[in-house]
Parts: sequence; C-alpha cells; structure tokens
Amino acid sequence: MEHTLRNSTYELQVSEHGAEIRSLKKHGKELMWQADPRFWGRTSPILFPVVGNFYGKEFRYEGRTYKMSQHGFARDRDFKLINASEKGLLFELESNEDTLAAYPFEFVLQIGYQLNENGVTISWTVKNPAEKELLFSIGGHPAFNCDLGNSKLAFFKDGAPVSGNLKSGVLANDGSGCVCDRIDKYALENGQLRLSKELFDIDTIILEDRQVDEVALLTLDNEEQVRVRFDAPIVGIWSPAGQNAPFVCIEPWYGRCDRAGFNKELSEREHGNRLNPGEIFEVSYSIS
Repeated sequence: MEHTLRNSTYELQVSEHGAEIRSLKKHGKELMWQADPRFWGRTSPILFPVVGNFYGKEFRYEGRTYKMSQHGFARDRDFKLINASEKGLLFELESNEDTLAAYPFEFVLQIGYQLNENGVTISWTVKNPAEKELLFSIGGHPAFNCDLGNSKLAFFKDGAPVSGNLKSGVLANDGSGCVCDRIDKYALENGQLRLSKELFDIDTIILEDRQVDEVALLTLDNEEQVRVRFDAPIVGIWSPAGQNAPFVCIEPWYGRCDRAGFNKELSEREHGNRLNPGEIFEVSYSIS
C-alpha cells in the first residue's frame, strides 16, 4: 500500500513495502527514478542492518556465522504505518523470529517523512529494546532522474563549495562488493564533477570522513535539479556500471561495506554503530 503527502509545491508517495519513497514530484515534475527493472528495480530503498556487503555475504558474531545479502533485509519487508498527518508519515519495523535468525539483535526501526515547502526530510530512528548491545549500519539509496551525459554534481561542506580533490574508496576487483586499499582522487572544478557513463566503471564513489554534507545534481547549464543535505559520515554516489542509466543515486550512509578479506567479528567492522540497551539512534537527511 502507498501513502501520499501533498502541499502547494511537492507530492510525495511512500510505500509500506520497505517504507520506500516511490515518487517525489515538484510542480508535477518527477524527481525520482521510477524503478525500471531494465536498469534497477528500486527507487529509494532503506539499507539496514548493513550498508553494502559483508565480505563473503556473511558475518560472525559470538562464535556463530550468519548469512546476509547486500544492504540487509529492511528494504524487502513490509513496514507498519504508525502515524500519519497532512505533513508527515511514520513507519515502523520490529525484529521478529525471522529477522533474529539472520541477524541476532532485537531492534525497532522507524522511518519518518516530513513534507515542507522546501522538499522532504527523511528521519531514521533505531531503538534497542534488548538487554544487550545492538550493532548495525543504516543508509539511504535515493535515485534521481538525470541524463548522465548532460549532468554534474556540486559538492558542499558547511554550505561552501568543496575546493580541491575528493578522495574516494574503491571496490575490490574480486567480485566481493567490498572496498580495497586503493583511493581515487576526483579533481573538482568550482566544487563540481561532471557525470558520465565511464565515471561509474568502478561501481560506487565512496566518500568517507565527512568530506561533504550537501550534494546537488545540476544540468551542464547549472540548472539545479535536486539537492541532498545530510550529516552522515559517508556518502555514496552510484549509477549502474556500464549501462549509461538515466539516474544517479546520492546516498547518505552511517556504515559501509566490509574491506575485502575482512573475516573478524561483527563488532570489529569499520564504521559500525552501537546502541546500549534502551538507547536510541536518531538522524535525518533532506531532499529539496
């Protein structure tokens, strides 16, 4: 089932399946990729309880090994709508016997959407209802319509254009979907990077260490299409490799895939998040 929010500028549609944005229109113009399976059959999935891949698609915790596919299971679950108003929606997913078999942690995950005159704010709340520590990662994967050959990205930090180079992690060439030790540098011109099919030959541009906190999608004529603002430590930039797909993803992450060859305990992963019993994790990002 899908739910709709509207105001004088925007119309937002969100599905209970995955609590996923399916459409965001500004004055009737669709901003979001419409999940054409010829390229990628999703629009804006939530990544939880892992962002990216575990090495070998498995992780170890307290002496046991668990299997989990890329980006976790939340994107494929039906959420419950627990609150709705003219301006907002709040969805919830709780751990159950099925999730505990794959991921041995109790959790309450809430995804909120608040529509305003500037766009939409997406909030993520993770609660730990258990009597032991909760380990998790979480991230967004919103995809925006664009012509790669006629588009560029503008990067900002604290409201100012980023000067110089951005440093990006690179996925290993072993098919694991995990990062290697190589770092690529992207030279920016006035804080901007031109998009192209070839730019995504490495798959995902992974910007760590809070290098940016805003990314804008523009045409080559500097017409701004969309802007994503966040306080996440990592942002991924992705379009399917080799496909010249008509969209690009701007992805705020609180977590990241494993490093290739990582075979230690879940608690030793890079960029993971921890919640003690009763603690709450609350963050948000916005699309305008």
